[in-house]
Amino acid sequence: MQTKLPKVGTTIFTTMSKMAMDYNAINLSQGFPNFPIDPQIEALLQKNSKENVHQYAPMAGLPMLLEGLAELIHKQYKRNIDPSSELLVTAGATQGIFTAIQALVNIGDEVVVIDPAYDCYDPAIVLAGGKALHVAMNADFTIDWRLLREAVSQSTRMLILNNPHNPSGRMMTESDYDQLIELMEDHPNLLLLSDEVYEFITFETPHRSAHDHELLQQRSIIVSSFGKTFHLTGWKIGYLVAPESIMREIKKVHQFLVFSVNSVAQKTLADYIQTADVSSLGNFYQSKRDQFQQLMQGSKFELLPSEGTYFQTARYTRISDLSDVQFCEWLVKEVGVAAIPLSVFYDDHCDFKTVRFCFAKTDDTLIQAAQRLCKI
Repeated sequence: MQTKLPKVGTTIFTTMSKMAMDYNAINLSQGFPNFPIDPQIEALLQKNSKENVHQYAPMAGLPMLLEGLAELIHKQYKRNIDPSSELLVTAGATQGIFTAIQALVNIGDEVVVIDPAYDCYDPAIVLAGGKALHVAMNADFTIDWRLLREAVSQSTRMLILNNPHNPSGRMMTESDYDQLIELMEDHPNLLLLSDEVYEFITFETPHRSAHDHELLQQRSIIVSSFGKTFHLTGWKIGYLVAPESIMREIKKVHQFLVFSVNSVAQKTLADYIQTADVSSLGNFYQSKRDQFQQLMQGSKFELLPSEGTYFQTARYTRISDLSDVQFCEWLVKEVGVAAIPLSVFYDDHCDFKTVRFCFAKTDDTLIQAAQRLCKI
């Protein structure tokens, strides 16, 4: 049978999580927390499950959730959003990204992707009939604006940026945004898909967003995630923000892809965000990052900067000359810790002998994992 996605197999996240189970290893690979959700969310979910909210929600989302999101965006970014026309609740950020690309990328359109990149971008571009052009970051995971400018042309329909950045944990600077705005000004038909699912998980430096700039607001689709923000990855609920003219096209696809998102979960989140404090999330994860870095001081790994997300990248050149995929397999089998190799995030599988650990784990999990890693 001819396949529409010849380059796609089982994702590395599925592979490494399965290996972690098979070898009884500590799973620091896939990006999900292993600690409980807020008890308040549990109580609200229990309450709402007994109420009459079990039928289809409106296609774009429950009005009270959309209104709550508009208030959250205004509080966080001082941006006024029309909840009825500029917001869309999605079945996870991945579905939001897929839907936006299907709606806005036409056959033959070029889409520029910054490597290392999350693996859901390329398949969506291919299925839309577009052409993905990959531009590699610098070795320190900063954007090479010279290469990016060379890649963007009048044929480029969309630029995809991820900030805070997965897998590196780096964040774009104000200078980066100045250069981004200049690039968008030079290409008036270029759209920006701004993947900001880790927007509230930042540490010493505040998050900069496409919400912050008027020009970007007018030509951006901004992707956010309840799963990342409230430790609810299994609920698979995210949301998109875009100008009405762009959102209108996205909704056309969304209504035939999922139509609407889980109604009980939407009602629960609508209740919860009325009092939730997203400003404390950075401090919560910063303490976990600091703890993991402290625990790893005695290891032979070279820890790279982690400015946001709940990921810590590390080079292992002082340990092994294996490829990063082989090293991660060895790490699971012989050390009992699962990580993610970074080469899988590159279109050309570039290997810098670097792996990614997830520190969104309990203290006990991090301590046990670090003890094993420090013995290498």
